[in-house]
Amino acid sequence: MTGDFSLEELARLPEFNHPAASPDGERVALYYDGTGRNELYVIDVETGQMEQVSDGNVPRNARYPFMWAPGGERIYFHRDEDGDEQNDIWQIDLDGDVSPVVEDSGQCVLADVHGDELLYASSVNGQMNLYCYDRGTEASEQLTDYDYAVHLGSFSPDGNRIAYTTNESNDLSNDDVYVADTDGSNARNLELGTDGSETRFVDWSPDGTRLLFSDNTADKTQCGVYDLEADETEWFGGSEYVENPVAFLADGSGFLALRTRDAAVVPLVYDIESRKATELNLPEGVASFPDYGDSALFGDGRLLVEQTTPTQRPALLVHDLESSTTETLLEPEYGNIDSELFTDAEYVRFESHDGLEIGGLLYDSGERPSPAIVDIHGGPAWYDHREFDRRVQFFTNRGYSVLQVNYRGSIGRGREFKHSLIGDWGGAEQGDIAEGVRWLGEKDWIDEERIVAYGGSYGGYSAYWQMVQYPELYIAGVAKIGLTDLHEMYETTMPHFRTELMEKYMGDPEENYDLYRERSPIEYTENLSAPLLMVHGVNDRRVPVSQARLFRDALEEDGFKEGEDGDFEYEELGEEGHGSTDIEQTIRSYELVDDFLNRRVPVE
Repeated sequence: MTGDFSLEELARLPEFNHPAASPDGERVALYYDGTGRNELYVIDVETGQMEQVSDGNVPRNARYPFMWAPGGERIYFHRDEDGDEQNDIWQIDLDGDVSPVVEDSGQCVLADVHGDELLYASSVNGQMNLYCYDRGTEASEQLTDYDYAVHLGSFSPDGNRIAYTTNESNDLSNDDVYVADTDGSNARNLELGTDGSETRFVDWSPDGTRLLFSDNTADKTQCGVYDLEADETEWFGGSEYVENPVAFLADGSGFLALRTRDAAVVPLVYDIESRKATELNLPEGVASFPDYGDSALFGDGRLLVEQTTPTQRPALLVHDLESSTTETLLEPEYGNIDSELFTDAEYVRFESHDGLEIGGLLYDSGERPSPAIVDIHGGPAWYDHREFDRRVQFFTNRGYSVLQVNYRGSIGRGREFKHSLIGDWGGAEQGDIAEGVRWLGEKDWIDEERIVAYGGSYGGYSAYWQMVQYPELYIAGVAKIGLTDLHEMYETTMPHFRTELMEKYMGDPEENYDLYRERSPIEYTENLSAPLLMVHGVNDRRVPVSQARLFRDALEEDGFKEGEDGDFEYEELGEEGHGSTDIEQTIRSYELVDDFLNRRVPVE
C-alpha cells in the first residue's frame, strides 16, 4: 500500500499559519505558502477573497506570529536571518511596503501594541526582559530587569499599566503574574498561585479591571479571573481536565479556553456569571485560537478557530456564538491526494516500567508485518495530539506504523506529571519511551525487529539517548537538531534556554556536574549498534550545530565510520535554524530521511 502519493506532493500542499482577525473584524491576515514560499495574505471575511500582501519580504520560516496595528493599517512581524531566531520587529502595510521597527542584537518577541507603543521581550542585555518601543521618539526603553525570563506581557486597555509573567522564586518551576506601571515601575507580584506553581498572565478584561490567568496549583491547569479592585479570584474548571484560558470576550462577559482530553483539544467558551463552559461542536481533533488571543475575536460574537484532525488538514473556521453555527473561511487543501489515504490515530495507553500509565497515539500503516517508527516529541514540555501530522502521514504512506509517546514530562496531564522530569532529565521518561517500544513490539502485526527511533530537538536528544541506552530495541535511528552534550549545550544556547530549560530540569551545571555528564548521550557513543542519521541546521541558536558535530567527532574517535554504507550518516542543513516550515527546506529534510529509511529499513 506504499507510494500512493509522493513525498513532494505531500510537502507542497499549501499550509497557513498564525491567522489573526483585524481590529475591525472585517479581515483575517495569515501566513500562507500557496506560491511555494511563505507569504502574508489578507482574507476579506465577507467575500472570502484572499489577496497576497508580501512578496518575498517576510520570513520563509513561519515560526513566529505577527500582530495587527490597532488601526489595522499595518502588521508587525518577526524577521530573522535564515532561521536563527534572532528576530527583529518589522512592519508591512497592506500595500506590501516593509521597513524595520525594532532592531537589536538579541532575540525580539513582540508581546503587544497600544497606539504607537510596542511592548516586546528582548535578550539584548542577556536575559529576556520587557522593552517598550515608542514610534514617536523611535526609541526603546527597558521596563523590567529580572534574572529569569519575562513572558506574556500586555498593556492594559487604557495603556497605563502592563501585566506579565516571570519568576523571582528559587523554585525554577515557579511562575507568577505581575502588574506594573507602563514604565515598569511599581511592579507588584499578585501572588495568585503557590510557590512552585505555574501562574501565567493571559489577558486584560476590556474595562481593565480584571485579569485572565492560568494556574496549576491544583495539579490540572485551571482558568482564573482576578479582580484587581476587590483583590479576589474566581476559579473555573475542575480536576478532570487541563484547561488553558485564551482571551476575554469583547464584552467581558466570558472568555475563551482550551480543554485537553485524551490528546484532543476542545475549544470552550466560559460564561463568567454562571461559570458554565460550553464546548464548540467540532470534530474530535485539535481546535485552537490565534496566538494573540484577542485576534480570535471579530467583535460581533464571532470567533476565528483553526481546526484539524489526524486525517483532516487544518481548516480555518468562523464560529458564531449566538447561533452556534460554523462557517469555513479557508478549506483544507489536498491537491491531487485522496484524503482517504491518510491514516487515523488511535489513542492508546500502556503501563511503564514503574507502573505509571502512559498515553500516546498509534498510527497503523496497514503493512503486514509492519516496520515501525517511534516518533518522539520535543519540548520536553510538549505533547503529541490528534492533529494532522504531515511527517506521520509521510511515514505511514511509506509503510511504517508510528507510535508517539506522551512520556512523563509532557504537558496535558497536569503539574505533577509534567514536573516529574525535573531533576531526572534523561531518566524515567526515556524508560517510558523504551517501554512503549516494547509494548508496540508485542503486537502480532508489528515487526519488532524493525523499529526506528526518530525525533527532533528534545526528541532528537531522545533519539540519541534511545540509540545508545536501549540499542537492542532499534534497527536504526534518526536524530534531528538534538542535544548530545549537556554541558556544552548550557554554554552555547540562548540565555533564557539556560534558565528555563537547562537549570530548571538539571540544576546548576557546576553543582550537578556529574548529572550533566551522566545524562549526555555523547558519554555513551560506544554503545551505538545500529545505523544513525544525524541532521542539524547550521543556524540553530536553540540547539547549536556543535551538538551534532561533537557527537559525530566522538563516534569517529570510537572507530565508527561515516557514510551511506557506514555506521552513521551526517548532514548539515544550511540557511536553516531549529527546524523550518519552508517547503523547499521541508522537502530536503524529508528526502534525507526517506533515502535513509529506504536503504537502511526498506519496507519489504
